[in-house]
Amino acid sequence: MGLGPGGSDLVLPAARAAFARISVRFVRTARHPAVADLVAEGIALESFDDAYDTAADFDELYSGIADALVAAAAEHGEVVYAVPGSPVVAERTVELLHDAAHSGRVRLDVVPGLSFADAAWARLGVDPMATGARVVDGRALDATTLDATTRGGGTPLLIAQCDDPLVLGDIKLALLERLPADTLVTVVQRLGLPDEHIEELALVELDRAVVPDHLTTVFVPGEIVSAAGELARLLALAERLRGPGGCAWDAEQTHHSLTRYLLEESYEVVEAVERLPARAPEGADPDDAAYEALADELGDLLYQVVFHAVLAEEAGAFDMADVARGVHDKLVRRHPHVFGDVEASTSDAVMANWEQIKKAEKGVGSIVAGITPGLPSLLYAHKLLRKAASVGLDPGDAEVSLDRIDATVRALRDGDVDDTEVLLGEMLAAAVALARSRGIDTESALRGWAARFRERFESMEHLAVARGIDLHELAPGDVESLWADAS
Repeated sequence: MGLGPGGSDLVLPAARAAFARISVRFVRTARHPAVADLVAEGIALESFDDAYDTAADFDELYSGIADALVAAAAEHGEVVYAVPGSPVVAERTVELLHDAAHSGRVRLDVVPGLSFADAAWARLGVDPMATGARVVDGRALDATTLDATTRGGGTPLLIAQCDDPLVLGDIKLALLERLPADTLVTVVQRLGLPDEHIEELALVELDRAVVPDHLTTVFVPGEIVSAAGELARLLALAERLRGPGGCAWDAEQTHHSLTRYLLEESYEVVEAVERLPARAPEGADPDDAAYEALADELGDLLYQVVFHAVLAEEAGAFDMADVARGVHDKLVRRHPHVFGDVEASTSDAVMANWEQIKKAEKGVGSIVAGITPGLPSLLYAHKLLRKAASVGLDPGDAEVSLDRIDATVRALRDGDVDDTEVLLGEMLAAAVALARSRGIDTESALRGWAARFRERFESMEHLAVARGIDLHELAPGDVESLWADAS
C-alpha cells in the first residue's frame, strides 16, 4: 500500500484500515514523513533501511526486499508493506512482488495511494492528460528514456528519484544535450510538509543550487519533444492528407504509384550520407550543414514509410504500430547475444548468428534465398559475399583480393577481347571482396567517386565557359586532372 507523498494526513483510509487489521507491518524506508506520524500513533513498523547500506546496487536491494517480504508472508500468513507515494507509480519492489504473485509464490493485494505525481501536478498546475506530461526515473534518464529534442511543442517531464547530487548532475547533463542552459526548470521538494519548497531555476544551476533529498522532484516544461509524439503527429498528418478535405494528390496514391518516390528518397538519403566524413559519427567535429541535410532527407524517407503504412491500414492489412512492433521484435530475436544467452563477441559471429536465424524465420533452404536479384550489381555481389562469409566461406583478406585484381588486369591486357566481359566481372567481384575486407561498401564507394567526378566535371564546364572555349578543346592534362581529382 501507499503512504502518500507527505504526512499521515495523506494516507488513505483503506491503507489505515490495513494497518489496523494486520499486525506484521513493513515499510521500504522509514525516511518518510508519514512513518514518523504513524509510529507516534503507536503503529509499529519495520523498515528495510539497513538493506540500503549492504546491497551492492539497487537491483540487489529491491530483489532482496521482495524476497524478504515473500518469506515473511509465508511465515506470518499475512503482512502489510507500505511504500512512499503510490505502490503503482515508480515502485520497483512492487513490480517484483507482482512477478512473485504471477509465479504463485505469494498472493498480492495492492491498496492504492496518493502518488507524489498527483501532488506535484496539483502544485504545478499541470494536467498530464491535456499536456501529455510523463513521469520518468531520474536514475535511468539516458538518451533512450529521454527520447527528446529541442524543437518546440514538446512533452513536459516530471523527473522522480532525484535524491542525490550525482543524480541531479546526470539529469542536468542529459538535458543539456537537448535544451539551452538557461531553460527554466522547477524543483519541487517535500510537498505537503511544513518545509515544502518549490523553486524555479536555470537548468545549468540544477546540481549547484539544489540540496536534494528523498522528496525531491524536478519538473521540465514542454521544450522536450518525444520521438513517439512526433511520429504520432506525422502519422495523423498523413491520415489527414488522405482523408476527406485533404490533398487530392495524396488521395490518389497507391502502393505502386509511390514506389518511385520511395526509391528517389532512398537515393537522396544515400547522397546526404555521402556528404558526411567517411568515419562519421567518429572523428572530426560534426558538419552541422551535412547532418541537417541528412535529417531532412531521412524525414522524406520516413514519410514514405508512414504513407505506405496508412495505405495498408486502409486495406485492413496492418498499421504503423505493426510495422514498428515487427521490426523491434525481429531485432530482439536476431540479437540473442544481447537479449539471450548466445555468445557472439565479434562482428563475424554476430552475422553468422543473424543469417542462420533469418534462414529459420523465413523457412528457406538457403541463406542466399532472400537476396533480391534486382539489386544493383555491386550491392548484389556484396550481399552474396557477406552471406558466404557468415558460413565460413570468406573470399579472403585484402592481399588475396589484390592478387585477384592484379591477375585479371594482366589477363585483360593480354587476353582475347571476347573474354573482356567475364574478366571485368571477376575484377569487379575481387574489388567488392577487397572493399568488404576493409569494411567498405563498394556501391557507396563508387557512388562517392561519381559524385566527386560530377562536381569536378561541372567545375570544368564553368571553367570552359569562362575561357570562352568548348569542352572538346581542353588539353589531355585537364582530362587526367578530372579523373585524378575525382579519385
